[in-house]
Amino acid sequence: MKIYHTITVLSCLLLVTSCGSTKKKISKKKNTVKKEVVYISKDNTKETTVVIDTETTETKYEKPEETMTYAETVALYIKNYSEIAKEEMRLYGIPASIKMAQGILESGAGKGELSLRSNNHFGIKCHNWTGDVVYHDDDELQECFRKYNDPKYSFRDHSLFLTGRARYNNLFKLKKDDYKGWANGLRKAGYATDPKYPEKIIGIIERYELHKLDAEVLGKQATIINPDTSKISTYTVKAGDTLYAISKRFNIPVDTLKQYNGLLSNDIQVGQVLYLSQN
Repeated sequence: MKIYHTITVLSCLLLVTSCGSTKKKISKKKNTVKKEVVYISKDNTKETTVVIDTETTETKYEKPEETMTYAETVALYIKNYSEIAKEEMRLYGIPASIKMAQGILESGAGKGELSLRSNNHFGIKCHNWTGDVVYHDDDELQECFRKYNDPKYSFRDHSLFLTGRARYNNLFKLKKDDYKGWANGLRKAGYATDPKYPEKIIGIIERYELHKLDAEVLGKQATIINPDTSKISTYTVKAGDTLYAISKRFNIPVDTLKQYNGLLSNDIQVGQVLYLSQN
C-alpha cells in the first residue's frame, strides 16, 4: 500500500509539473477590421478608394447636453468638427464654411436622429455605397442612408461625394471663400430639393462666422470667436407654445423661424431659445 501511495503521489506531481511546463499563455489580439469603399462617378470617369476603419477610432468628441440652448449646441459642434472641415478644405478644396454649415443644417448640429444613429452628418443616401447602412424616413419612408463608424468619415465621404460627381464640377471653379456661390451652386446642382437651401446655408455661415474658417485655411490669419448674440432678438419657449403660434405672435413665417434656428422640424422644447432675426 505504501508503494502504491508513493507511486500515486509521484504521478500526480509529474502530471502537475508537466501541465505547468506545457501550458501556454493565450493573448487576445484585438483585430482592426478595415473596409475598402470604392466611389465611382456616375459618368464612370473617376474612381476613388478609401480605407475605413470599421471597428476602432481614437477620435473624441464632446457630446451636447440636453439642457444646452441651440446656440450652445452649435458652438459645441463647431468646436468638435471645425478642424476636420478645415483639413478637408485643404485636401479637397471645399470651403470649410460650407461643409460646417451643411453639417449643422443636415444633422441638427449633431443632434438629429440620422447623425446619432449612423454618424451621417450630411444626409448622404446609399447610392452605390457598399458599407454599412441604416434606414430612415426622408423624402420617402425608410430610405437607405450611409452609416459611418466615426463622424470624421462622414466629413470625408462628403468631400468624395462632391468631388466624384461631374454635376458639382462648376463649384470647384469658384473661389475657395465664395461661400454664397457655393451655397447657390449646391442647390443648382441638385444637392438639395429645398428652394431655400442656399439661404439657410448662408444664414448659418454668417450668424456663426464660419467664413473665418475659410480665411484660416487660406492664410488670412482669421481667428474664430464665439458669435455675439447679445444684440439678436430671441424668445424662450414656454409651456404650451408651438412654432406656429410663435410665428404668428412675432409676424415671422414658420419657415423663416426654422431657417434662423436651423430647425429640421416644427418640434420645439420648453426653455429652448429661438432667434427672431438673422443678424
